[in-house]
Amino acid sequence: MRLRLGYSPCPNDTFIFHALVHGLVADGAAPPLTFDVTLDDVEAMNRLADEGELDVAKISYHAYGYLADRWVLLPAGGALGEGVGPLVVAREPDLDLAGRRIAIPGGRTTANLLLKLWRPAGSELVELRYDRIMPAVVAGEVDAGLIIHESRFTYPSLGLHALVDLGSWWEREVGELVPLGAIAMRRELGAAAHARVTRLIRASLEHAWAHPEASAAYVAQHAQEMEPAVRQQHIDLYVNGFSLDVGERGAAAARTLLAMGHERGLFAPVTEPIYAVV
Repeated sequence: MRLRLGYSPCPNDTFIFHALVHGLVADGAAPPLTFDVTLDDVEAMNRLADEGELDVAKISYHAYGYLADRWVLLPAGGALGEGVGPLVVAREPDLDLAGRRIAIPGGRTTANLLLKLWRPAGSELVELRYDRIMPAVVAGEVDAGLIIHESRFTYPSLGLHALVDLGSWWEREVGELVPLGAIAMRRELGAAAHARVTRLIRASLEHAWAHPEASAAYVAQHAQEMEPAVRQQHIDLYVNGFSLDVGERGAAAARTLLAMGHERGLFAPVTEPIYAVV
């Protein structure tokens, strides 16, 4: 079986998928699974999944609210945890966000859903690719930016200030882990394929943890941030035990976020099961 696989060029995704896409792990079943790989930012993955251009994709939990009737989440390979949420940054440390232009990394990103749930009054949201947001803030093209990925570690070097940590807000107000992104797979591919891909992702992650040097060049090749220390910070923060198995706690956080999105009228109630049984 040949599957179209998509994920972001960010260090957490390339770290997790390196062994899988380079043939370093196998599930022992025949015939072997092979993958045609597409790398692009998370909002592009959200769009490609919605358009049916992929079979397996790293998508935002927010986007899953629109895809749940056709896609199921795999319990491995995702990004969620504590202290991992997006930040709102600006040039001015005490900027009032009411009525301001805020750059966001895509309408269906989880970052944007968290921003909507936090509700800055009357803000104008401007969609930009995630790596364009901080330059736009610095240049004064927008008043503030909603940042994700490596930007979390590098914004001070550009003279920017964090106004809101939406992950901390979520953890404090909702009391759940912050669910950011998950690996989704087309439901029609069936339970056996869902289980095989999950096993391969877990084996790939375990290989990455056991042999971090093996993926270093691949991670560096695709990362926006060139500093090795920042790439490692990114991996250490976003790749954790919930990436290996979302577990009951991670699944509860995802269901809470999706329920809140539905309550805001953004999408229909999600189809169960949300996660593939593997």
